[in-house]
Amino acid sequence: MQGNVSAKPTIAIAGKVGAGAHVPVFDAYEKGDGPQVECPPGLSYNGVVAVEVEGDSMEPVFSAGDLLFYTRDTHDGVPDDVIGHRCVVEDASGMGWVKQVKLGSEPGLFNLISLNPSADNMHDVKLNWAARVRLHWPAELARKT
Repeated sequence: MQGNVSAKPTIAIAGKVGAGAHVPVFDAYEKGDGPQVECPPGLSYNGVVAVEVEGDSMEPVFSAGDLLFYTRDTHDGVPDDVIGHRCVVEDASGMGWVKQVKLGSEPGLFNLISLNPSADNMHDVKLNWAARVRLHWPAELARKT
């Protein structure tokens, strides 16, 4: 039996995010103009953005080339529900990171924790925004289009 095969929905890859590497904010492409990845099963593609990991500070959980999917519930600020979780963040200097976010020494400052014990943590960092990683896809599973 033959039928029409519909194209699978895709999610834009906004750019790269640093896991130890210093990566400028990852909105490297005009909206919808950059590479795309097939939407992973079970994940809605509405409002979801993907970024590619660069660096090894989040090993062994996230490796260079892996894709992280997230949704920003707010365009500015750090929601309370992201504290203690692995997040995609933008710091006040415009750098993009993937780190575990913890409260800093005073309100408005955050500690960015690396999972790799040989990597450096960042303390008392001002963040423009933070969003929890919703899904992690190892590089070998990602189907870029």
